[in-house]
Formats: sequence, C-alpha cells, structure tokens
Amino acid sequence: MIVRVSLGTLALAGIAGGAHADSFSEALAKSKPILESRLRSESVSQAGLKDADGLTWRNRVGFESGQFGKVKILVEFEDVRALKDDYNSGYNGKTAYAAVNDPEVTELNRLQLTWTPNAATTVTAGRQRILIDDNRFVGNSGWRQDEMTFDAVRLDVKKGKWSTTYAYLTKINRTAGEYADWDSDSHLLNVGYAATPALKVQGFVYALDFKNSAYNSTLTTGLRFSGEKPLSKTTKLTYAGVIAKQVDHGNNPSDFSLKAVNGEVGVNHGRWKVVAAYEKNEGNGVRGFITPIGSAHNIRGWADAFSTNGNKVLPDGLNDLNFTTTYAHPTQIGPLKKPTLTVSYHDFKTDRNSRAVGKEWDALASAALTKNLTVSVKYADFDRADSSMPASRRKVWVGLEYKL
Repeated sequence: MIVRVSLGTLALAGIAGGAHADSFSEALAKSKPILESRLRSESVSQAGLKDADGLTWRNRVGFESGQFGKVKILVEFEDVRALKDDYNSGYNGKTAYAAVNDPEVTELNRLQLTWTPNAATTVTAGRQRILIDDNRFVGNSGWRQDEMTFDAVRLDVKKGKWSTTYAYLTKINRTAGEYADWDSDSHLLNVGYAATPALKVQGFVYALDFKNSAYNSTLTTGLRFSGEKPLSKTTKLTYAGVIAKQVDHGNNPSDFSLKAVNGEVGVNHGRWKVVAAYEKNEGNGVRGFITPIGSAHNIRGWADAFSTNGNKVLPDGLNDLNFTTTYAHPTQIGPLKKPTLTVSYHDFKTDRNSRAVGKEWDALASAALTKNLTVSVKYADFDRADSSMPASRRKVWVGLEYKL
C-alpha cells in the first residue's frame, strides 16, 4: 500500500497535538469510530462482451476525534476485495468481460484536519470528501466501491444568507485506484445567496488543471438556482436549474467553448415524489461538455453508457429528458424498515444533429433491516438506438451495507 497525503496534513496534526497535549488526549478519548462495510454483487450483460459477474466487499475503518481547541482530525482507511472477479476492472487484464469499475484497492481514503476558528468559518486540510450542490460538477462518485476523494485545502464561510466554498486541489484520488489518479493544480469557487426558501442563487468557477490528464483540464463557469414552494400542507413544488460555459484551461492543447443547460421540476406529495428533468450538454463533434470530478452516475443514468475518458458524454454532446418517481414507505413492511422504491426513465439524444442515442430504464429498491444495516437491489437497462451508439447493456446490483 502506498500512502501519500499532500498539504502537510500530518505535520499540521503533529503541531496541533503538541501544542495542546492535554486537550488533544481528551479529544482522542472522545473520538467517534468509523466502521463501514458494503458487500455487493454486480452483474453486467453488454453486447459484444462476456457477461460480467462480480462480488466485491468494501470495508472502511477509522475515527474522527473530538474537538481539541478549535481543531479535530479524521483518519479513514479503505479496502476493496474482489471475492468473485469475472469482470473487467480496467486493470486486471480481463478485457473480454464487460466492465465493473471496482478494482481491488487498499488505501488511505481520508486524512483531514478541520479548524473552526468561529461559528461562520471552517477550514479543512488534507485528503477529504468534497460534495457541492447535487454533485453534478464536484462529487465523490460514491456509488463505486472506491470513492473519489481530494487532497485539498478547503474554506467554507457561511454568514447570514451568504455562503462561500473555496478549495485548492493538489490531487484527485479517483475511483479506479492510484494508477488512475490525477495530479492537480485546480481551484473551486462556489458563492451562494439564499434569498428565501423559494430562491437560492449560486455562482461558480471551477478551474481544473491536471498534469497527467490534459483532456480534462477545463474552466467551467456558471449560475445555479434552486428552491421550493409549498402548494398545500402535504404538497410542495421543487425546482432547480443550471447554465454553464466550459472552455479549455491549463495544459489542455485544444481550443473549444461549450455550454450546458439543465433544469428540473418536482412535486413532493406525502410518500410520493415525481421529478421531470432536462439536461443539454453541447458537443462540437470532437468533444462534449464534461464534468471530470462530478458524480455522473446519478445524473445521466445508472447504466453508465457514455463513459469517454471518465466522463458520461459523447463527442456530439448529450441531451437527456428524464422522469423519476420515488415512493418512500414511512413505516415497516415485514422485516423491511422504511422501504423506498425509485423508478427512472431516460431518453437520450445527441445535442449536435439531434440523433437518437437510446433509452434507459432504472429502478432501485432499498430498505433498512436494522438501525445500521440496509439492503438494496438496483437495476439499469440501456437500449441503444443504432449500432453507431454506445452498446446496449443491462446491469443488476444486490447490496448489503453496514454503517456504525
């Protein structure tokens, strides 16, 4: 196992501990353990490849200390084992099989120092999880067994109706293990103003520059709005939208300018939630609008049919009209506590020339068995429009997850 953490996190932790030895000891005594275990099977049937059948087991262990002075530390290790590996992980040489993007890995998942100088300000340094908004542009790709984390310094300030997040990223620890990681000289800035519950507006600038991935070095700027409005005592309307522009940045040798627009509207009524959404990502025939450090799985279909250099888009761009219905039962049905069922439908077209790409159905059923143990069954079925589009594929997951 190779462990590297930039930004002097270990040195900072040593300084903090040495300067406050007594309080640091007390803080360690008040630590909260981190213990997670996820056992999951994934079956994939994809045209032109052998059917994949994987059984992977992810375990995380660590702790988060209590506060000493205005500082606390979090340490978390992660291990992913393949109990059955009839699949192509990208690194195991089994290229005849369909892909299951969960390679075996043992690594330091998070090591972060958090300083809270006052009620409005938080500074986090080290290897950390960063989630912004709906994870469209910045997320952890948490569906994969090896999540994406960031070696970064992050500043969060919240005062009144204003909120600001800034982060400087030195390394992207991607979901395919250390061989796929990116060295980074990137900046994230997101500034929001929550005028009322009905309207929150955010402006963002994501300047991404990756030494070993020039294709993904991009500058994305944009605006996001979101809000909700009660329609009755039991019903509310929700909505969100984004408009963004993306150009080449840093060491990217290309010259391009692309736009993306998306919007969604939903109705929550009792146990039910229904959402209609439309996403438009431009493409110029060579490349499309991309989200290199976003969580695309929950945005553009669970079948992950559009993976190009780690991004779920096509060179001609990708437009997605989709509908999602969720039913959440409030109590228990047999051994299942608060079961939830989600069904989604996607209709994909290219943005350039508006060619049919394919259609996809997704479904997820999940429930708690105990306070700490959940079970889930997930399904994705992408059917391509013609042979020029990404291959049709069907995926089924069955998972059991424990969180302390």
